[in-house]
Amino acid sequence: MADETIGIVGAGIVGLAIGREITLRRPGTRVVVLEKEDAVARHQTGHNSGVVHAGIYYPPGSLKAQLCTRGRSLLKEYCQERRIAYDECGKLVVAVRADELGRLDNLEKRARENAVPGMRRVDAAGIREIEPHAAGLAALHSPETAITDFPGVARAFADEIVAAGGEVRLSWPVTSIVPASPRIEVVSGERRLTVDRLIVCAGIQSDKVARLAGDRQEPIIIPFRGEYMRVKPEKADMVRGMIYPVPDPRYPFLGVHFTRRVTGVVEVGPNAVLATAREGYKRSTFSVPDLAALAAWPGAWRMAKQHWRTGIKEVRGSLSKRRYMAEAMRYVPEIGAADVVRAGAGVRAQALDRDGSLVDDFRIHRMGAVTAVRNAPSPAATSSMAIAEHVLGAIFD
Repeated sequence: MADETIGIVGAGIVGLAIGREITLRRPGTRVVVLEKEDAVARHQTGHNSGVVHAGIYYPPGSLKAQLCTRGRSLLKEYCQERRIAYDECGKLVVAVRADELGRLDNLEKRARENAVPGMRRVDAAGIREIEPHAAGLAALHSPETAITDFPGVARAFADEIVAAGGEVRLSWPVTSIVPASPRIEVVSGERRLTVDRLIVCAGIQSDKVARLAGDRQEPIIIPFRGEYMRVKPEKADMVRGMIYPVPDPRYPFLGVHFTRRVTGVVEVGPNAVLATAREGYKRSTFSVPDLAALAAWPGAWRMAKQHWRTGIKEVRGSLSKRRYMAEAMRYVPEIGAADVVRAGAGVRAQALDRDGSLVDDFRIHRMGAVTAVRNAPSPAATSSMAIAEHVLGAIFD
């Protein structure tokens, strides 16, 4: 139906990429993006580290692996066409201890299966050639891992939607979703929008909005706050690109790392601290309903039983700049607690299954005319244009 109306809940980069893709693939379709905030890209899109991933980490054959590879290529081309900052400053994934070399071997094998472009393994001398102030025994170098301005990309997507005759309705929180066969009525207080199809891309609120549309409870979203430190200008030149640890395969987080932003600022982080509110960007932000919902979910207690030691370690690092930087200094010894200041924080929308498993791959549910993106953590921003292709392919092809 060329004259149908498609609603999208959420004006983050994924929702806007899907809206843009609809306007390209189905001209004449009315696209209406609904966003509870007063601007686009207010949450995960606007609070991440700006890294365009090359596909090193993801299990071959997974949605993450497939869509990251495709998404990076599409995003690079888009940024070049739109003159949006895009810098292939490269990434080192560094092993600093002998017991990490086996994990680095496994990561190298995975990256090669995912055809990460230009990737090579380097020794200690090779590390110093790429990053003169870094330390380590061995590393994987990904020269095409890049940095960009994801909020800028999201705004460009929104502009395209509007230019094609669509709408981005801000300050429009969805309070209920009512089947109005054969259509769907989306409600925000006294306001109503009737659509033929609805796509939910609500990020940190994705499980709540999906359940309004009749989706099952599992998985729920739990918020992990990721806090950053900013390297003082006098030492920012010690990091040329990105320096990452070898990740712990038990977790979907990549560990505290050094990242150069497109602005030239160098940041350290993020950590991963369980937040006390879904939108808990500050330690002082506290939500009784959010915590009560988390406590009521069996998977939360199972997760806590498995990972409480790591949780305590992350909290200690959050409270102490010295502890936080002690980990980072293993990779760049000359940048310590005295060389950084506390910067911003983001909140990762992490899906959690009933059995206590942290959902690693993208997860998308369909309920008739409603499609819900239930888990889209990193590399969702990198993959956003490919996620859009994938979602529309599942709906229309």
